[in-house]
Amino acid sequence: MKNNILVTLMLIFLLNILSCSPAGILASGGATGMVVAEGDRSFGSVVDDATIKINIAAKFINSDDNLFVDVSTSVLEGRVLLTGLVDNQEIRIDAVRRVWEVEGVNEVINEIQIGNRASLKEYAQDVWITAQVRGLAAKTVGLRSVAYNFETIQGKVYVVGITSRPEQLEAIIDVAKTVKGVTEIVNYVIVKD
Repeated sequence: MKNNILVTLMLIFLLNILSCSPAGILASGGATGMVVAEGDRSFGSVVDDATIKINIAAKFINSDDNLFVDVSTSVLEGRVLLTGLVDNQEIRIDAVRRVWEVEGVNEVINEIQIGNRASLKEYAQDVWITAQVRGLAAKTVGLRSVAYNFETIQGKVYVVGITSRPEQLEAIIDVAKTVKGVTEIVNYVIVKD
């Protein structure tokens, strides 16, 4: 039964990737899906990362610790960023262990926090911050902002992506700092020549 559900989820995920992509842009589904602008990565790299993300999701779905819901993943060139909130260190370690079991993973960046969201208000604040940062990034650098992924956990904003324009990244980080409630910006953007 779990395999049928997993296969169905993977098909929906892949259909979402292929059907919702405007020319030159490939985006995966879900709140933490990675977005890649044309020219930043090869199609093969995008497919490899999507495969890694699906395989991690399968491992998290099979977890008894609710990892699929509590932990978000971003994958770029085999580098996996884990963010979210879990109840204890053992669950945090289990998430990292499961990611390393996936073929193609080259690096795991563990930014999973231990604790819980004290209230719906705190969660809503993080969602609001992420939306504000995305909006300001789009206003600042235009369509190229889709090459970046933003995730906020307890006021800490994680920025992930690949760019060949470091001045663009700097501008995005500068505007993100102006959003009320942002306590820290953590930059995991790869700058390529």
